[in-house]
Amino acid sequence: MNAPMQPSGGPANRGTRGGVVRRLLAIDEREYIIAGAQTAAGGLLISALATLALAGTFPWWESVLMVAAAMAAAHLPTYRSRILFTATWVAAFLEMGLGENHMLQDINLVLAQEGVAHLPAIALAAGFLLLLMGGAWTLILWVRRHPSAFLARRPLVSLLLLELLLCSLTTLPVLQGLPRVLLWTAVIVLTPYIWFLPFAVMDQRSRDPGEPLLQMAVLRPFWSPTYLPFGKGAALLRKTLAKTPRDLAITQTKAIKLLAWANALFIAKQLVGWVGNQYLQIPSMAEAMDAFLQGRPYPVALGWSAIVLEVAKYSLKIAAWAGLFIGIARLAGYRLPRGSWRPLESRTLMDYFNRFHYYFKELLVDLFFMPTFFTLFRHRPRLRMFFATFMAAGVGNAIWHFLYDIRVAAELGWAGALETYTSYAFYCVVMATGIGLSQVRANMGIRPSSSPLGRVYSFVFVWSFVTCLHVFGDESRNHSLLERMRFLASLFGVL
Repeated sequence: MNAPMQPSGGPANRGTRGGVVRRLLAIDEREYIIAGAQTAAGGLLISALATLALAGTFPWWESVLMVAAAMAAAHLPTYRSRILFTATWVAAFLEMGLGENHMLQDINLVLAQEGVAHLPAIALAAGFLLLLMGGAWTLILWVRRHPSAFLARRPLVSLLLLELLLCSLTTLPVLQGLPRVLLWTAVIVLTPYIWFLPFAVMDQRSRDPGEPLLQMAVLRPFWSPTYLPFGKGAALLRKTLAKTPRDLAITQTKAIKLLAWANALFIAKQLVGWVGNQYLQIPSMAEAMDAFLQGRPYPVALGWSAIVLEVAKYSLKIAAWAGLFIGIARLAGYRLPRGSWRPLESRTLMDYFNRFHYYFKELLVDLFFMPTFFTLFRHRPRLRMFFATFMAAGVGNAIWHFLYDIRVAAELGWAGALETYTSYAFYCVVMATGIGLSQVRANMGIRPSSSPLGRVYSFVFVWSFVTCLHVFGDESRNHSLLERMRFLASLFGVL
């Protein structure tokens, strides 16, 4: 399930850069630019360009903080861990305090439900975030001393069990009012870090573990303020760190290219949306479904156009955000591969899974595929491969997205949250089955045809599958699984 690493843009890759445009954009291969990037003036120019590239998406304070911390960490290696640690946790508290994420909103929701008006959400969030910092630090040190403990061997399982325990306690009738508020606050603060802590724990069990301060610095690092570890953990970051001034200059030049590309993708997303929704009057997928369910469906061509447009905007959004996050990490000197690499060239569903969302795939492989693959069905290789792939692309995918929207459980209750999640669960099952079969076929040596007609067939097959399945996997929870099935069937003329 490993994706090929994206081209680095070095001399070995020059032969693959075809066309005038590619040669013009290959600024990271021009020696005078590489030399200039190693000067003080070049560093200031890189900082200014990066700040401008981020300011269109992030607040100015966050853009300045990210760029300043990344450049300082890159050029002051002696203080790198302390700089990254400070930037990461300062950003975490500021994002929480300034309402840049959902944390305060979610806690206020529970406070209102329980009628606890005397406690400010910001105090609860800050207190539990400090508690999380202390707990994470203690966990890292404890795992170093107890590498054979269950928590050290199965960090994700342990964290998910802790999350399940906390969530179960919120349902107890005797724990109402303040106790329930405290439990939900713990869940809300802990959940984003569940996907970062396992990498820190696994690194502590390696032969050359990273220092605890660096592990803490990359728990939801400032360049990845999401639930998804872009760059995984400290182990990968140590491997990809630029070792020489020249390597650093190339890496930071590539960061500017990637940040510019991410902005271009954001613009393209807006343009596609404006042309599709405003100029061509194509409805959104939700509007098309609502119209169908109300008995006044759009023409079939408009229904399909709505889905295709939704897939295009979603794909551009994923690639753009991944470009921003990896661009910032590259500014800090980490030569990380891109987060989305030419998904339109996917030849199989497995290839699509590797290319479309690289770091999400990496998380699922490390935390679900590998433990399953090395544990079950050792004497049945095809079943072993299929089941491990299904656990990653299906079960892992479903768990990640359910926890991402954990606030829905606080708002609707657990029964309501699970009911609204059936559509995405169905999406995960079908997607995982398709990817699993694709993986097994690849291991059997079955490859798609490389002829022009074969390439066209592969493109049509992969993206037809992705487009149809997107009806069940969009980010909304406003339509049931049956309603989505009926809508998709109507586009095929079944209803």
